[in-house]
Amino acid sequence: MAKQQKSVVVTGVSTGIGWGATKVLTKAGYRVFGSVRKQSDAKKLQDEFGANFVPLIFDVVDEKAVQAAAASVRQALAGQRLFGLVNNAGIAVAGPLAYMPVEEFRKQLDVNLTGVVIATQAFLPLLGIDPDLKGKPGRIVNISSVGGRNATPFLGAYNTSKFGLEGLSEALRRELMPFEIDVVVIAPGAVATAIWGKTGEAELKRYANTPYAPQLAKLQAVAAEQGRKGLSPERLGRSILTALSAAKPKVRYVVTPEPVLNFVVNRAPKRTVDRLIAGRLGLMPAKGGAR
Repeated sequence: MAKQQKSVVVTGVSTGIGWGATKVLTKAGYRVFGSVRKQSDAKKLQDEFGANFVPLIFDVVDEKAVQAAAASVRQALAGQRLFGLVNNAGIAVAGPLAYMPVEEFRKQLDVNLTGVVIATQAFLPLLGIDPDLKGKPGRIVNISSVGGRNATPFLGAYNTSKFGLEGLSEALRRELMPFEIDVVVIAPGAVATAIWGKTGEAELKRYANTPYAPQLAKLQAVAAEQGRKGLSPERLGRSILTALSAAKPKVRYVVTPEPVLNFVVNRAPKRTVDRLIAGRLGLMPAKGGAR
């Protein structure tokens, strides 16, 4: 009897971590249902990854489209359970919170947090809540960030979404225990992806007339430097494979090119970290203080 192929849904696979996960998983023999927003990306990825890749066309904030995609996956599974769901799709909205348009802040949370809830609710029946399906319960992997526990100036909206995702994942993991559906978080550090490039210079121009213009320029330089040193998407793909397939996975995997720095920042007094970050970005108050 032929062995049943394991199937995984990965959101946001056109670039970056999602692309890396798709590359690693398809090469390992998994069938990946990967979400993209453009038909052109679907065609490109089909050509690249072959028969083990099945495109799903949806934006994670579009509930009807996500539900329709879940229905098509259910049909393709033919009565079997989904092996895993990787909630990866996300954006990064940069800018000082004091001046950020509220609609931009709302968009950040909508994609990175509400979108995870939409996708999770749509695919949970296939992971094991539906008792009529066959196979072992599946697993959810949520892509957070080292910024899900430590915030960076001008990335406050992004950090808020990832702090929220950490709490969502912990609550969900406990709620799903009766169904034996595990929830694992992966927290990447700097990764060589397009996410910060998409945030880039054009978006930050709206803040050129604020008091933060010099510091925002420094942030861009720091982000570019970290991107050059960042991990490859395939490296994160291998971590996602581990999180999906390990018999006893950790609840949270930190994957960063600077593990020592991440360790120190997580354990140093917050006021000390405040001063270190402020010094690097030029945010220390002028000598003499406010008058």
